[in-house]
Amino acid sequence: MKREIFVVADNIFTPLGKTTAENFENLKQGKSAIKQHHNAALSRQPFYAALFDKKEFPKEDRYTKFEQIVIASITDALQQSGLNTSDEKTVFILSSTKGNIGLLETETHTPELFDRISLSASAKLIAEYFGFKNQPIVVSNACISGVVAIITGMRLLRTGQYENAVIAGADVISEFILSGFESFQALSPGVCKPFDKDRDGLNLGEGAGTIILSSNPKYAGNIKALGGGISNDANHISGPSRTGKELSLAIDQAMKDADLSIGDISFISAHGTATSYNDEMEANAIALSGLESVPLNSLKANYGHTLGAAGLIESIVSVQSLKDHVVLPTMGFEERGVTRSVNVAKSIAASSKPNFLKTASGFGGCNAAIVFGK
Repeated sequence: MKREIFVVADNIFTPLGKTTAENFENLKQGKSAIKQHHNAALSRQPFYAALFDKKEFPKEDRYTKFEQIVIASITDALQQSGLNTSDEKTVFILSSTKGNIGLLETETHTPELFDRISLSASAKLIAEYFGFKNQPIVVSNACISGVVAIITGMRLLRTGQYENAVIAGADVISEFILSGFESFQALSPGVCKPFDKDRDGLNLGEGAGTIILSSNPKYAGNIKALGGGISNDANHISGPSRTGKELSLAIDQAMKDADLSIGDISFISAHGTATSYNDEMEANAIALSGLESVPLNSLKANYGHTLGAAGLIESIVSVQSLKDHVVLPTMGFEERGVTRSVNVAKSIAASSKPNFLKTASGFGGCNAAIVFGK
């Protein structure tokens, strides 16, 4: 019999708010952190993104902006939990796609810098800040990193090796990241429109998220991480499988792991990047898994694509949605632009079912899905 894994506490730290409650309230009010930026340090052209005010994070000798937002997010989550970080039964997991890669644009290239930009260096500094005793675990698997980090924590707790997992994810936008998406012609010239017939690309976003999981039965009344699945379609370095079969496989694995059926799912928190290929593939996958009638949403028009933080932020929002018995809408969506008739939420709606599914896909053909429930 699998150990039950409970959500103890969480935090969302974004330009839309610095706590989960603040973020969720702004989402219910239909607010977006995305706006047009004129920042020559990031791009010679104006672009739309969700970015922190650069004055919020002054340069420090010890902690970079990336590390500062992770520390701020973990701090708030830990304060809610009362967790003892020095407990040897607690593991720290960090997810990110690019971490401190932006230092290559601003600092002198030395051997020390190349060590400093490694995600393991950031994880070690953050672990030391909070006094975690165990060696931190780093998850960096393109845009599914946040979801994979949660699944990793869930699986580790199930083994009994640890009792608690502090899982944090973050990314900040640099010229390197922005230019990479520009080179794919993947950026929208306005605010993105997930699953819409007029979608024309994604927006990028900065942010951090933290979720604390525990197998301690004293949290038995809390929402649970029920099951997860991971797959890879090996289709292309940046283009997803056209069929969606592999994401569907990850969804089916997660549903089987959670021991749930289609009728048990209240809503789907989709990856929904608003790019042509991602949304079409994801719609195919959802339909292949028999979930086309289940309401789904994407939060990319609220936050932008926060890369290694996306799976965490969107999972935490969905946990809050489950608590409040609501399904949030997909901002920017007006008319379906994918071939499968998936049920994209256009307005906030009531929900009574006790579980949700979170999906994610990323470069290299990686896919992940996780189920949470009451």
